[in-house]
Amino acid sequence: MRVRFLGHAVVLLEDIEDGYNVIIDPFITGNPKYPNDFKLPRIDYILVTHGHNDHLGDTVELCKKYNPIVISNAEICSYLQLKGCRVHPMHVGGTYYFEFGKVKLTPALHGSGIHDGENTIYGGNPCGFLINADGKTVYHAGDTGLTKEMELLKNVDLAFIPIGGNYVMDVDDAIVAVEMFKPKIVVPIHYNTWDIIRADADEFKAEVEKLGVECRILKPGEYIEF
Repeated sequence: MRVRFLGHAVVLLEDIEDGYNVIIDPFITGNPKYPNDFKLPRIDYILVTHGHNDHLGDTVELCKKYNPIVISNAEICSYLQLKGCRVHPMHVGGTYYFEFGKVKLTPALHGSGIHDGENTIYGGNPCGFLINADGKTVYHAGDTGLTKEMELLKNVDLAFIPIGGNYVMDVDDAIVAVEMFKPKIVVPIHYNTWDIIRADADEFKAEVEKLGVECRILKPGEYIEF
């Protein structure tokens, strides 16, 4: 399994099990950090943490191109179904076994409104994803503040944690989050896309490595392979 960072909060899990490709929060169009020289592979599943445009992103367009299954909360899935997408609705705390592995929705403290033209549509509860595939556990926290529930996470091999502040955890809170569940590897996300979420990833790395956790600062397009 190859886990690739594609800028902002976009994460691509490539070649899982029998060759499945799974993308999380596919904010591609309009993403100033997306690596434009990267060719996206066929997408089999899309995981959406919440309804904001910088996370829901290109979901509908990818559905038209690849006909994947979208995994998200029930409200977002209902919205996407009306757009012609194939969906699998879930909710926080729910677990389901898919072809590529097991997915559990974890709590996130954030909003989830879907901007559709001039309207804002209720987007249900935001979430993170805990993915068990190829014998590894990958955690994508989504957009969230620090939550006590993070203490319940166990045996996480790779975690993607927002550090940009303002809308999500800042560096200090993200360090506390890492201390709570001690993943083997942590990757900071959701920072420096715009000035309002500017953060020092090197500071984050230095502090979490004092906790005995490996931190990798990935440039958009770079990946970790298991």
